[in-house]
Amino acid sequence: MASNPASSQSSGAAESTLSMALRRSLGAPLRVQTYKNLLYLALAFPLGLVYFVGLVVGVALGVGLLITWIGLPILLVTLFAATAVAGFEAALARYFGGVNATVPTFLTEFDISSGLVFPGNGFVDAVKRLVTTRTTWTSVILVLAKFGFGLVSFVALTVSGAVTGAFLTAPFIYDDPDVLLGIGGVVVDGDYTVGPWVIDTFPEALVASVVGVVFLFVALSLLNSLARFHARYTAKLLRGDDEEM
Repeated sequence: MASNPASSQSSGAAESTLSMALRRSLGAPLRVQTYKNLLYLALAFPLGLVYFVGLVVGVALGVGLLITWIGLPILLVTLFAATAVAGFEAALARYFGGVNATVPTFLTEFDISSGLVFPGNGFVDAVKRLVTTRTTWTSVILVLAKFGFGLVSFVALTVSGAVTGAFLTAPFIYDDPDVLLGIGGVVVDGDYTVGPWVIDTFPEALVASVVGVVFLFVALSLLNSLARFHARYTAKLLRGDDEEM
């Protein structure tokens, strides 16, 4: 019976993809990019918190003071600051994520001599470009989304680190009643537990350490994927008006 060429090609492509994913997971601890991704994720929460607070305060002050006309300059400065922050995020995505992320369009055209800082010739045009450029507003979206992504990154790093540590250190501290690990593993009245699993013998501790090694590879692979997603998401949001969407 003749085989279906299309089916064979599809099966071969699936096997190739699976093999590539397996090699990527197994090689994760040995790649420099993995540790760049981990640092990228670790920075996400503190940066996202600072961005979110700054944006909320700027918008609240600007809207609250609009009646005095001081609010409008504050809103414009806040909008420009969000664009500058997005430019910084593009640099982080390039360095840590390895993607081709461009800075917002307005930053490539910005020149202090254009009169943006001090009203004069070109000031109105500069403000108009700031407000009407698409990447200015996608920069605001990026700044707001950074806070949510930072929370996800913080939880992912904390949980994966705690659970991996609880498994890997089991052979060394499973019988020590004075050790407290918190999330993932904890010693209570002499019982070392990893989730619902109580480890009270050395063979069980060895099995736990093997599980920890497997979990380490899986966790690093998932964290790498999370970092790649954020870097690519950043690059996509900051594509210029004349670039392909």
